[in-house]
Amino acid sequence: MTPTQKNESSSTPSPTADTQVSNKAAVVVGIYGVPGSGKTFLLDQLKQKLGEERFEFYEGAKMIAAVVTGGLDTFHKLEEPEKLYWRQQAIDRIGKKCAASGRVAVVAGHFMFWPEGEEAGRVACTQNDLDTFTHILYLDVPPEIVAQRRIGDKERSRPSISVTHLRKWQQAEKTQLRHLCRNHNILFSLVSPSPVVLNKVLTLIQDFRRHTEEYNLSQAESMLDKALDTRKGRLDTVLVMDADRTLAAEDTGALFWERISRSQRPRDGDYPLKKLFSSPLGYSHTAFRQATLLYEESADDQEFDALCQEVASAVRVHPEFTTLLKLVAGQEHVGAVIVTCGLRRVWEKVLERDNLSKAVKVIGGGRIEDGIVVTAAVKAGLVSRLQDIHQIYVWAFGDSVLDLEMLMKADQAVVVVGEEQTRSKTMDAALARAIDNGLQARQVLLPSSAFPRLDATKLPLIQLTEHEFIDSILCRQSQNPGIQVLHATEKNAAKLFMTPMRDESISGPLLRKYHRSVGYYLANEYLSEVIGIEEYPIRHVQGYWISGYRLLHERQTLIIALMRGGEAMALGVSEAFPLAMFLHGNRPDDIKLHHLAGQSTVLLVDSVVNSGKTVAQFVHHIHKLNASIRIVVVTGVAQGQSIAKGSHLAQAQAGHPNLSFVALRLSDNKFTGSGTTDTGNRLFNTTHLP
Repeated sequence: MTPTQKNESSSTPSPTADTQVSNKAAVVVGIYGVPGSGKTFLLDQLKQKLGEERFEFYEGAKMIAAVVTGGLDTFHKLEEPEKLYWRQQAIDRIGKKCAASGRVAVVAGHFMFWPEGEEAGRVACTQNDLDTFTHILYLDVPPEIVAQRRIGDKERSRPSISVTHLRKWQQAEKTQLRHLCRNHNILFSLVSPSPVVLNKVLTLIQDFRRHTEEYNLSQAESMLDKALDTRKGRLDTVLVMDADRTLAAEDTGALFWERISRSQRPRDGDYPLKKLFSSPLGYSHTAFRQATLLYEESADDQEFDALCQEVASAVRVHPEFTTLLKLVAGQEHVGAVIVTCGLRRVWEKVLERDNLSKAVKVIGGGRIEDGIVVTAAVKAGLVSRLQDIHQIYVWAFGDSVLDLEMLMKADQAVVVVGEEQTRSKTMDAALARAIDNGLQARQVLLPSSAFPRLDATKLPLIQLTEHEFIDSILCRQSQNPGIQVLHATEKNAAKLFMTPMRDESISGPLLRKYHRSVGYYLANEYLSEVIGIEEYPIRHVQGYWISGYRLLHERQTLIIALMRGGEAMALGVSEAFPLAMFLHGNRPDDIKLHHLAGQSTVLLVDSVVNSGKTVAQFVHHIHKLNASIRIVVVTGVAQGQSIAKGSHLAQAQAGHPNLSFVALRLSDNKFTGSGTTDTGNRLFNTTHLP
């Protein structure tokens, strides 16, 4: 129990209680403030402005009078446990009524009563209140004004209270409410008196009514769509970038609050966001909404804009990113968007200063008028929208745990690593877990003297200024010649090979033998053309040295047999290229980064390619591990649709021209085998199995 609080009963919540976050059935907004702060007056104004079609308005004392037989006179005579019971009944009735009607409740009430001269206040807020309220607005009226209002109140008799006591009362309520709200998933904001206070509260309550997590994502998606609108249909690739500690070393949120702390307004600590994100709200959607309300409390619109300008002037984008973004700005088919959990206005000003605002758009929040907050889920959702709706290849850049979902979703992921003393302390462990769960990413050190995260095997090092890296980003998909396809469909050799492979009487070891022969044939006839050959010295049978030939970089070639149907053909390829490494692949994640270390070419071998979806998953996975490695798909039979424009493989090729396709035969037959007709079953005599 704190020295400024006295519980009315054991069930009244303590500000230090760790309470589980409750699911709220309706939007219920509480309006609190010490007596005389203007709660009833504001409630009447809101009722006039908002109407009662979507809202319901309650004064807490009147609601208690309605549920207690005998009204408030009877209530005031009750013992404290009985008062607690009726307070709970009153708020429960409000919550149930609004849940049934779908309307938003606005409730004016008291958090505590604290007669002057008593050691501590008596808390009137109950656990049921905390389980019902979704938002609380606190009227933070200067105690001098409150004291004057109380003296001049003609409608009710109010005891005289000193300004000193009112200030202490207010501080106790604000401190305890802020803490309790964070433990009960309630958004909390101070509202200071001003000529526009009514408009401010109206804006907040309208926002509270409509703003859900789903609404938030849909708004962010609309902003993304608008950002792409002028280049719709022309973009092949988009860079999605975090801002703070990614594009620049600075944390703009910290810089903002540093400037606030220098002003006349006292704050709860130098950096309230740190305290917020360390609370039970964590990095949830509610936490970021609460951060927006903190920014709203900190300054009016004009002051906020001026502070953002100050912060922007202190931010220096890493030169490597400036160079990259200017290159992107000169490309019609490549775009960039900043998706920041921080302050949108700051980053827009930074881009304006660096002459990048036309090419790079910012999606972010910081004010209620922005309409959104950016969370980890929003970042990932926008990457998915780019890929699934806009059919765009996505590069993602981020530095913290809030970027991991986005990095996991992206086609290419780059972790930006800053100086050890300033970078995220929780990222290493979270990043290691993400890699274990399938994340393929690379890291860039900014500045270059920074110490790498994890190790270069798990997280390979790159440089943003490398020509190969820049080329992989700027490569124009629409200018790619498409998948290079070589096949022997009309050749007599193909007809001879296909005969036993299509003969239903041939299966098991004999069929595997034919598949192996096809692999050997395709390797010598076509892979040697696609990849090339190199000379090396061999001793002639007559004893002198001559030039021999083998596959170009054969020792740096990896053969992957897609199990189980591709094994026999892959063994034939391996027989042709005995120096190449051989690997079985049941799933894409069977291929690890170390398998590709030092390799220049990957040969993906399967007996049949139908839709191409499985092979495309392998291609996509390998390109995530190594964006520039050459991949050649080798198969006996491929359906024509698998390599057509818009196919899975064509999409997997996006941004990666080093993808080729070698087949014994292309087929227009869209039949997919099963049971006795499935190639895998025929190869291993399992046609009788279900």
